[in-house]
Amino acid sequence: MNPLISLLQCLVLIISLFITISVSATLFNIPRLSPNAGAFVQGNYFSHDHPKPLSAFDPVTEFQTFYYNQTLDHFNFRPDSFNTFQQRYLINFKHWGGSNISAPIFAYLGEEEAIDVDLSIIGFLSENADQFQALQIFIEHRYYGQSVPFGSREEAFKNASTIGYFNSAQAMADYAEILIHVKKQLRAEHSPVIVIGASYGGMLASWFRLKYPHVALGALASSAPILYFEDIIPPEKGYYSIVTKDFQEASETCYQTIKKSWSEIDDIASKPEGLSFLSNKFRTCSPLTRSSELKNYLDSLYCEAAQYNSPPSYPVTVVCGGIDGVSSGNDTLSKIFAGVVAYNGNRSCYVNEPRNLSETDVGWSWQVIKYILSPYLN
Repeated sequence: MNPLISLLQCLVLIISLFITISVSATLFNIPRLSPNAGAFVQGNYFSHDHPKPLSAFDPVTEFQTFYYNQTLDHFNFRPDSFNTFQQRYLINFKHWGGSNISAPIFAYLGEEEAIDVDLSIIGFLSENADQFQALQIFIEHRYYGQSVPFGSREEAFKNASTIGYFNSAQAMADYAEILIHVKKQLRAEHSPVIVIGASYGGMLASWFRLKYPHVALGALASSAPILYFEDIIPPEKGYYSIVTKDFQEASETCYQTIKKSWSEIDDIASKPEGLSFLSNKFRTCSPLTRSSELKNYLDSLYCEAAQYNSPPSYPVTVVCGGIDGVSSGNDTLSKIFAGVVAYNGNRSCYVNEPRNLSETDVGWSWQVIKYILSPYLN
């Protein structure tokens, strides 16, 4: 069978779930779209260990790192638009059949984190590259990792004039330039390109295929909410409605306990010494100054559990198991805290844990607030 036809059939038939590891961004209480979830160990869902590769390959030795002198602004012709920055991409030549047979190119479009993370945990490309004799390219998203304009992250995020170049349209134009450049350098003009991404990266892959059909023959978008925008999805079908549905399906009593807890937290917080009581109840790392600190923490926990509620771990079931496992005589907040412990393990403290904001925390919050307006309301 023609290898190209076989490749297209593969793309139609395969629905791949990219399994990755990292901590979800919680800045401004905005759920991340990324597929990156934790390697589940009951009581410690989001492991802080370095992610382990899924495939039997060594990304350090099999991938070569390159830098492309990327254009800062692809869409304007002001003098500053022609400034450049170094954009990182990595290539694995191991399985490539070469340009003489027009062997395909699998291009992974980086999302809201450094490409190193994707490289070590996205096994789909490497697991299929041998079969299709494909070249693998991983391209880092601008403003993440080592692909930061203006010389430093501080300068890049300094003001509106520098961070204004941080958007999906510019990122896709970056990817197009690099793919055209690589094909030219390898004399692989006739090698079909399949762009691949997951979640936000999958959105980029699908948009890329539409905007740059002369560059990409096809796109594989895994778990990509490409239609999930406010002018398409009504508010009642928003993100939190799906989280609610997940918990209701796992346990109606668990759902009702969570629903009841929000007003109880506010009621207690409004009383004298109420915040002190909540701080002790939930063993916070520092005293609560407002009830929203606790509510945002629980909100993020439930969202993460629902977003990554995959087998065999089923973290929503774990949370509800903790909540429902407390005897009926206990108060609502004791049950909620039991769910926190079931999910995160028995730690010295929870809520307001000291941590430095990651580049994803800052970058993804900017992208969501400025460009990716998805409905979150119930």
